[in-house]
Amino acid sequence: MCYDFYMESTLNPISSPSHLKKNLVLGAISVVVVLLGIGTGYLFSGVGKKTPAIGTTGEIKVTKNEAGIADESKFSTTTDGVLEEGGISGEGTYHLVRGNGPSQYAYLTSSVIDLSAFTGKKVQIWGETVSGKKAGWLIDVGKIKVVEGE
Repeated sequence: MCYDFYMESTLNPISSPSHLKKNLVLGAISVVVVLLGIGTGYLFSGVGKKTPAIGTTGEIKVTKNEAGIADESKFSTTTDGVLEEGGISGEGTYHLVRGNGPSQYAYLTSSVIDLSAFTGKKVQIWGETVSGKKAGWLIDVGKIKVVEGE
């Protein structure tokens, strides 16, 4: 008798129509949850959005004598001097010659504009001061304008 019970329980199909229906519903729910997760991740990632640099919301303007974000009020730092190539110990790619020797230089980098077109010219820059280890003053430039020799 025990043998008959064992044979009967092993011969019954595991997937009855009601189990099959439950499995299909669970599978469909799982697919929907995964797709919603992917969609939410895509939306939160910001893929395809243009993000203005330095926390501003202006358009970048480029002319012969000026480049960068038009609204100067967006920047906390401004200074002027002659733009020269070269940073200090890997900080900055350019520097402003502003006075009596290298101790007065402002070292510059830019996440917004190409500063190379302004090398050798007296310029005014607007940007944000960033921390540097070697540079006494390191600025991320958001706008540059030729002030002499236009």
